[in-house]
Amino acid sequence: MNLLSILNLTKTHGEKTLFQDLNFGIDSGERIGLIGVNGTGKSTLLRTIAGTEQPDSGLVVRGNNVRVEFLPQNPQFDEHLTVLQSVFQGDSPVLRLLYEYEQTLGQLGAHPEDQQLQARLLRLTQEIDQNNAWEMEANAKNILNRLGIANYDAVVSTLSGGQRKRVAMARALIRPADLLILDEPTNHIDNETVDWLEGYLAKSKAALLMITHDRYFLDRVTNRILELDKGRLYSYNGNYETFLIGKAQREESQAASEDKRQNLLRRELEWLHRGAKARTTKQKARVEFATALRDQKVEKAGPQLEIAIGSQRLGKKVLELTDVTKSFGNRVLLNRYSLLVGPGERIGIVGPNGSGKSTLLNLIAGRLQPDSGTVEIGQTVKMAYYTQESVDMNEEMRVIEYIRDVASYIKTTDGETISAGQMLERFLFPPHQQWTPISKLSGGEKRRLYLLRILMSEPNVLLLDEPTNDLDVQTLSILEDYLDHFDGTVITVSHDRYFLDRVVDRLIAFEGEHGIYETLDMYSVYQATREKRLASATPATSPEDKPKAQAPRSEKPRARRMTYNEQREFETIDERIAGLEEKLAAVQTELAKGGSDYTHLQKLTDEEARLTAELEAAVERWAELNELAEEIARAKK
Repeated sequence: MNLLSILNLTKTHGEKTLFQDLNFGIDSGERIGLIGVNGTGKSTLLRTIAGTEQPDSGLVVRGNNVRVEFLPQNPQFDEHLTVLQSVFQGDSPVLRLLYEYEQTLGQLGAHPEDQQLQARLLRLTQEIDQNNAWEMEANAKNILNRLGIANYDAVVSTLSGGQRKRVAMARALIRPADLLILDEPTNHIDNETVDWLEGYLAKSKAALLMITHDRYFLDRVTNRILELDKGRLYSYNGNYETFLIGKAQREESQAASEDKRQNLLRRELEWLHRGAKARTTKQKARVEFATALRDQKVEKAGPQLEIAIGSQRLGKKVLELTDVTKSFGNRVLLNRYSLLVGPGERIGIVGPNGSGKSTLLNLIAGRLQPDSGTVEIGQTVKMAYYTQESVDMNEEMRVIEYIRDVASYIKTTDGETISAGQMLERFLFPPHQQWTPISKLSGGEKRRLYLLRILMSEPNVLLLDEPTNDLDVQTLSILEDYLDHFDGTVITVSHDRYFLDRVVDRLIAFEGEHGIYETLDMYSVYQATREKRLASATPATSPEDKPKAQAPRSEKPRARRMTYNEQREFETIDERIAGLEEKLAAVQTELAKGGSDYTHLQKLTDEEARLTAELEAAVERWAELNELAEEIARAKK
């Protein structure tokens, strides 16, 4: 069933055409991901389809009684309303009923003796009973809880930008809809919440149209990808993996077509140059054909973002935290925490929102001071901090002024010296856009510009706080490739599972009452084994909570003997570990060869993750059995 049709849709922004004569439809059951470089008009297209922005020409035709819910990138609220009141604002009778109930409840809290308010609340309670609306209220609170919003009575004006986005998401998710339009739904939510949202949308009956940079999310949720590229729209049936294959094939086909056109043009021009006599003896159509071929507009591959910025030499000592404690009020985020970071390390920091991830980065960057303990930075360290807020971005400055404020010239990794303007072109800011005020850029373009400013300082230690927010998929891929070849140290907070798997080789996980857990596993492996590990663990205790050591008992402890199965396992586990290491090495060798078979590469990646997890478990089991064997041997002496 067709829900919505787009007919000859065109939209310009100043002199720039964002999209022209777009035609496509959305059917029930479709899960569509919209992809494109920042600044191409993706968010504008979503707003136009949702009806909050008008096109220059063309139509958006909805089916009869089709309900559309829209989560914009920057949601607007009545600043005086509470969280629940904001969620229940809407046109449906049930939403209006719940909204009035929440409003009356708030008024009655301020005037508990008001009999009129008491009577109104009683009437509304009865109406909610009759309309079976309590389930919607419970669902709203459950969604808010899952999104990390526990204070339903908080006034919207007191919320942070990320909290407001999550309230807006709850508002979009609880309302009955045939089509959900979501602009960057995975921004401002932590890794666990992304997992929950992925499952929630997978079970939803509504069709879906969304922009997201989360490639695992795209791969698992979507069944169709739309790519907005230079004003045109390309459709690929399938998930993100299918899109990568389809895009490669499309660009290869375009390149072949252009080669063919150039060869034809060359032959026709050679014929034309033979002289007037030859041209008079040939058909006039040949001349017209050659002219048309020369003037034909060709879809050329656009400029590619290029990051080739050098970094300064980094010494052996990078960073050391010793017994660092940091509290805010009664809340302890770090308790005598120690961390040693060496040159070239790639560290990812994960955990729920508010658990202390950004606090740790701010302590490392020197923006916060510890309550106790020390933070030591190496003498050769030149640190750059990419924050979520882009706090130093003066939007009245022009693009090139903002970059020249750091450096007018820079040396690239290949030894070339280039100007700020040339560097901007490599970051997809053409000359005419470089004199544009920053305020005229899209949200994603501002983040890309901010990233360039950070890298222009030629750091050797990069602190990245949610670098994947608002960056498009292409920019993320190139950033990941840059980090692969970056000689310095990278410490990043991120909820992007793909980015973490791709970039980091060491994880610091904030796990609430279980403390801080560190592992060398990929994030996917950590995520897959986390629940089982925590289920068998006891909550972490602070040093002052640890029980005092008791005096040693005088009697000799009884030795526990290995069971028959444990003995057999202990005898064969070395061989098992060696076999797993051999299999893992073979898979990694195959992966290193690369290739263009993306399906095979994905299977190899999955197998690598499985073998890594199995090897980790086997090594842990070997340690347990070895310790038991040593304990038995000591007891026998």
